[in-house]
Amino acid sequence: MGWKKKLSLIAVFTGTVIGSMHMINRIFTYIATADDLLGENSYEYYEWRFGKIAYKKKGKGSPVLLVHDLNVCSSSDEWRNIEDSFAENHTVYTLDLLGCGCSDHPILTYTNYMYVQLITDFIKHIIKDKTDVIVSGNSCSFVLMACANDDSIINRVTLINPQNLVSLAKIPTKHTKLIKWLLYTPILGTFIYNMKVNKRTIKQEYSSSWLYDPNGISERDILTCFEASHREKTHSKYLYACQISRYLNINLMCCLDKLNNSIFIIAGGANPENILIAEQYQNQIPSIEIVEISNTKKLPHIEKAEEFCEQVQILFSDEE
Repeated sequence: MGWKKKLSLIAVFTGTVIGSMHMINRIFTYIATADDLLGENSYEYYEWRFGKIAYKKKGKGSPVLLVHDLNVCSSSDEWRNIEDSFAENHTVYTLDLLGCGCSDHPILTYTNYMYVQLITDFIKHIIKDKTDVIVSGNSCSFVLMACANDDSIINRVTLINPQNLVSLAKIPTKHTKLIKWLLYTPILGTFIYNMKVNKRTIKQEYSSSWLYDPNGISERDILTCFEASHREKTHSKYLYACQISRYLNINLMCCLDKLNNSIFIIAGGANPENILIAEQYQNQIPSIEIVEISNTKKLPHIEKAEEFCEQVQILFSDEE
């Protein structure tokens, strides 16, 4: 076989593979977003410098901002079981972070400090008052950084299963930067992302890490996460790439001793690591109070919403 024929076969094979990947990517996006479970039209929008931020406001009283976990599968839907309870006595704000849910998903490098600025600007321009914050998982770090950066915007903070301080301090390497570059490629990167984030992998996360009771997983939960992770032609992959490449990491040790806020941690008791991580923060700030909610993992505010609300109201009332 001549070299020209070999090149032609390679070109045809490569084109077929790329075309197949592109079709699979399109199918993933269509299936994930067809039902509009997030209800895009039910949000108000804040025109922020890097894109539109979807948010909702309900209730009346002192403001409470609910900040969901920084994860491509997450959105303000994470607070569906508790927002009405808090809205009875507070003005409750829930938002979709940039790159998540119904907010814009721009092509840029997502960093921890970008989200610090988002939270700061949202409070100053939309809430316009010093607010209490309840924040989940990977978002805890930039809320604490926002407290350290400007002590006039946030009052009390409840952290739900914050990140390990040691892991959070790790910086990008040549290897992680290569992963980021690969995921940013138009077709191959999207295909890799679709293999990593799909209905099957989301269900696995729910059953292994997010919920204590696997029977608590509903098809709606999985489909909502699937939709959130594939909106805007799967542009959530850019946030995903930055997250696994450590661009969203930050060394919190440099700011924890500057904080004057009342800080509480609610930990899912079914995972012993959650308690150990909470104690890392308490070692840095002895005034932190830790509350364990038994038989829950990553999402105690979903698994035991009533108990979660009671605990937060007790913690907040003790500080008034």
